[in-house]
Amino acid sequence: MSVAIIDSGGANIGSIVHALRRLGAEPVFTADAARIRLAERVILPGVGAAGAAMEHLRNAGLQDCIRQLQQPVLGVCLGMQLMFEQSEEDDTDCLGIIPGTIRKLQASEGVRVPHMGWNTTETVTDDPLLNDLPQQPWFYFVHSYVAPVGAATLATCRHSESFAAMVRSGNFRGVQFHPERSSKVGARLLENFLSCN
Repeated sequence: MSVAIIDSGGANIGSIVHALRRLGAEPVFTADAARIRLAERVILPGVGAAGAAMEHLRNAGLQDCIRQLQQPVLGVCLGMQLMFEQSEEDDTDCLGIIPGTIRKLQASEGVRVPHMGWNTTETVTDDPLLNDLPQQPWFYFVHSYVAPVGAATLATCRHSESFAAMVRSGNFRGVQFHPERSSKVGARLLENFLSCN
């Protein structure tokens, strides 16, 4: 299966490439709109800041390309956040695929920001992305900003406050955690993405 991993200007792409290859996919890291449109699956990764990532996508002419994709798309971490309308990080206008604003995660007594490490998620709505996962699966998180819980939320997580850990709007899905760093459960989620509509 062909998978386009969109070049959104971040680093650390190697781990997701290797995770997909282990599942039999053929990932290509690209900013070429034509290759992205032709891929059977598309992943929008993200490591870094919303402002820089959106500027990178704008400069590459990929905003409209991403919005118009018809095949299954998975946003990972910052990539999921970029699917929303706006981010408080750098006061950034994002892709606008999912309603809502990404905001800073609030620290509280005994709870640090960034949220870094393993945490459980709670399913809100069934989706093929969640097939054969445990009832409260553990995933690996690294982030300081969060998406609001709303109509698009598939699963939530709690770290000082509840936030959207998985979202879906049509063919667009997103996960706040890093499935490629989340052991067997993360591999299963990626396998589900490769097989779902």
